[in-house]
Amino acid sequence: MRFLLLALISIASSLAQNSVVVISHRGEHLRHPENTLPAWRAAVEAGADFIEIDVRTTSDGKLVIMHDSTVDRTTDGHGEVAALSFAEIRKLDAGAKFDPGFKGTPVPTFDEAMEFARGRIGVYIDAKRISAADLVAVVRRYGMEDRVVVYGSLNLHRGIRTLEPRIRIMPEAVSVEVSNKFIPELKPAVIAFDARDFRDEILAVAREAKVGIYVDRPGPADTPEFWEDAVRRGATGIQTDHPAEVVQFLRARKLHQ
Repeated sequence: MRFLLLALISIASSLAQNSVVVISHRGEHLRHPENTLPAWRAAVEAGADFIEIDVRTTSDGKLVIMHDSTVDRTTDGHGEVAALSFAEIRKLDAGAKFDPGFKGTPVPTFDEAMEFARGRIGVYIDAKRISAADLVAVVRRYGMEDRVVVYGSLNLHRGIRTLEPRIRIMPEAVSVEVSNKFIPELKPAVIAFDARDFRDEILAVAREAKVGIYVDRPGPADTPEFWEDAVRRGATGIQTDHPAEVVQFLRARKLHQ
């Protein structure tokens, strides 16, 4: 019995070590309006481990979820997020332009994103325009320090490391030279890679530092061929527009629970 228990623990440990997390880009946004509650719900239903959200600050200091610097593409409004008040943004419809069936969907706040995610799913925070202090305050408010990763500028990462070391920061790899500079300083838990810097010589730096490797696959590279390539080359996380399909792909290879 003791031998069987040890064997099961060993297997579970092996699976955890070899698992690859699935990051749902802007939620499940191919069938739902991006960066909204319906997209996040669908990402959870798809089995994703993280939702990726884009955080910006309004003219009056409120934190909202919006990828673009303007509200024009995804809502019925116009203007820069940074120039609009929270009240103005809250009046906008973030669903109808995507599909009339989502009419009335609001632009969510950062607080609403964290409240939704707590106990359900991790959050990959793409910090478009937000201070380290504001980001840390919201994450702490929901007790999500160990359930987020933060992508942003090196200065933002420095601020987060100072304020709350438990939050995992995730700088962009960029190059061998850049990675070799920020790794000793910031000691990141994860490094982000896109199509430009997902190169073997930079991956070797990440592996040597024993950090996670999260790679972006949205766009032309969001196919089984490229998911396979990412896994083969050591990715520990895949950001995708197809969360359900990537989950299925990884489970077939015993790389996702």
